[in-house]
Amino acid sequence: MAGGKCLALIAHDQKKDDMAEFARRNRDLLAKWKIVATGTTGGRVLDAVPDLDVTRLKSGPLSGDQQIGALISTGEIGALIFFVDPLTPMPHDVDVKALMRLAIVYDIPMALNEATAEKLIPTLKA
Repeated sequence: MAGGKCLALIAHDQKKDDMAEFARRNRDLLAKWKIVATGTTGGRVLDAVPDLDVTRLKSGPLSGDQQIGALISTGEIGALIFFVDPLTPMPHDVDVKALMRLAIVYDIPMALNEATAEKLIPTLKA
């Protein structure tokens, strides 16, 4: 991920459509960033906006969340947008909590829902 910080995008299954629509609406702002995303989320974002610079990592439950956590800890992630579904049980909930903890520890901007992401994204500098 050399050459500047990345924006990380993650969405739980029931929020992937929302993330794709968010990317479509914010295409011009997102185009300024290198984006890393968990596997399926990255695929959905690329389907919605094929010209974005998106690197797909592994699926969240298969260590994609941990890959993004590692990038946060090495200073390669500048902001995190994670559309969390609070109503669906997550078997990998500890990974999700660890990822949020890292974003807090390393003091990077983090949005956990669409309303906050809409406010955050225009303020970020790529």
